[in-house]
Amino acid sequence: MQRITLDELKIFVRYIYDISGICLDQSKAYLIETRLKSLIIETESVSYHELYHKAKSDSTGTLERKIIDSICTQETMFFRDNSPFTLLRTRILPELIARKASQPTIFPASIRIWSAACSTGQEIYSIAMVLKEFLLNPAKFNIQLLGTDISESAISGALSGEYSQVVVERGLPKDKRNNYLIKSGQKWKIRDDIRSMCTFRKHNLMDSFSGLGRFDIVFCRNVAIYFQQEDKVMLFNKLADILEPGGYLIIGSSEAISAINSRFEPIIHLNMIFYQLKK
Repeated sequence: MQRITLDELKIFVRYIYDISGICLDQSKAYLIETRLKSLIIETESVSYHELYHKAKSDSTGTLERKIIDSICTQETMFFRDNSPFTLLRTRILPELIARKASQPTIFPASIRIWSAACSTGQEIYSIAMVLKEFLLNPAKFNIQLLGTDISESAISGALSGEYSQVVVERGLPKDKRNNYLIKSGQKWKIRDDIRSMCTFRKHNLMDSFSGLGRFDIVFCRNVAIYFQQEDKVMLFNKLADILEPGGYLIIGSSEAISAINSRFEPIIHLNMIFYQLKK
């Protein structure tokens, strides 16, 4: 396997940070080597240095997108960790619906939820399933579920709404599989009523959030762990800016933001934690 030199490693650590915000260090040499190996072969590059220069000189941006797709961790599954979805059912949605009901002049009430690193879509589709079951008649609400990711290949997979048997069996209970997916050849396809609740677009969390609108709930789980401290501060400030007053933020179970952002109040419910924007 083509080995990456120390100089090449430094170049790619900076390049990856510049195009994605992902902060790697020199301990990640093996990760960069293995994840970019296929691009070395595909581009017939003799070194990582040559691969870098080919990416920089590619006016179409195709190689840059392939590098992002290769580096990004796309570990996800339906109802991953389950706790956030329990929070939705038992605390956040009942509270949010009650608040919407106190605003009778706004009809139909809108519910906007953003999965800020949706990967191949399982998280936002899981959210749609929870809403379908909790609201019973989602048509009474103006539901807008947005999934974004920096990886174009991930967004493409989310848009297709098609998943292999192995993927479907990871975290998706059999009753939900039968209710919300349809067998299509060797794959399972999200039913149209769930698919129509969701939209997807490519978005880099280091970019501006203008144009995204405001949200009642944001899922941003296990993303900031790849960012350096100042970028984490910037990210959570931007998330606070696009949340509605009293809006909810759900992050990874191993993450905490109280030390870097005072605009959110940490709330514990059933031994699970979420954050609410202070009014």
